Amino acid sequence: MPDTSNRKLILGSTSVYRRELLGRLNIPFTVESPDVDETPLPGEAPAALACRLALAKAQAVAERFPDCVVIGSDQVADLDGQALGKPGTHERAVAQLRQMRGKTVVFQTAVAVVCKNGSFCQQALAPVRVTFRALDDAEIETYLRLEQPYDCAGSAKSEGLGIGLLQSIENDDPTALVGLPLIRTSQMLRAAGIQLLGST
Repeated sequence: MPDTSNRKLILGSTSVYRRELLGRLNIPFTVESPDVDETPLPGEAPAALACRLALAKAQAVAERFPDCVVIGSDQVADLDGQALGKPGTHERAVAQLRQMRGKTVVFQTAVAVVCKNGSFCQQALAPVRVTFRALDDAEIETYLRLEQPYDCAGSAKSEGLGIGLLQSIENDDPTALVGLPLIRTSQMLRAAGIQLLGST
């Protein structure tokens, strides 16, 4: 295994949600913007898109900080093979929630850990199956006005009021739906030599 111990940790993301999640591990890290084009490739499946972007984000930051261990992550909502990204506007969020009501959506959450000079590169995918209730238009409007989740893939924040839109959540990594699967991230950080709970 490459020696990446005692290297600084960087989160390659400007997402406040990922920053808060990584903070739960109680290890020091800094944040850098990856500046990666997130445009899907023609015919690219949602899971493949999430994996490609997570790795690209980690690698982009690792190019600038080659001695550091870098985390990159991405999430794409997968509705019957169609990628749903961040809505950005109220109108697009309404359209997304109308599409998803009464259906099961797979939130494809990918994470990558890279240390360029340590010759370390791992990535993982943590899919989350989310079934939405049969929402009516009034519920959708009320929710969006209250929480304004326009920077979230799929137009809902499960950690907030958005939980009321859902019928069920199925996953094996509880923080994946929020944007960073901490179980998988922790496994890769340990493999990269980052100390968690005083062990390597």
